[in-house]
Amino acid sequence: MSKPKILADENVPRTTIKTLRSLSYDVVSVWEVNPGISDEQVVQLSIREKRIIITFDKDFGRIVLTNPNVPGVMLMRIPPVNPEYITNRIISALNSVENPYDKLVVVRRNTIRIIPLK
Repeated sequence: MSKPKILADENVPRTTIKTLRSLSYDVVSVWEVNPGISDEQVVQLSIREKRIIITFDKDFGRIVLTNPNVPGVMLMRIPPVNPEYITNRIISALNSVENPYDKLVVVRRNTIRIIPLK
């Protein structure tokens, strides 16, 4: 399967975005395209461009469960220790989840929980 298209929320470190791009992920970053937009606008962008949202914002866990059109969410529930650690956890999760579309993927320090959305 090809790599998922990603929408990085504003709270995803810029270094993580650069690393994902260097690994050939198609990443759009909220802070690059429209900083300060609402969660609902992030969701609409995700739906329009069929991108998985990567975020630290717990609200997206609730949003994705109530909006069946969201392509998918990777919710980072790890301490933002440092950008390198965050990058490594995101890459590890992307590599271990076969197809993140139509799923809520909750990434913790030692576990990855996958909740099917459809």
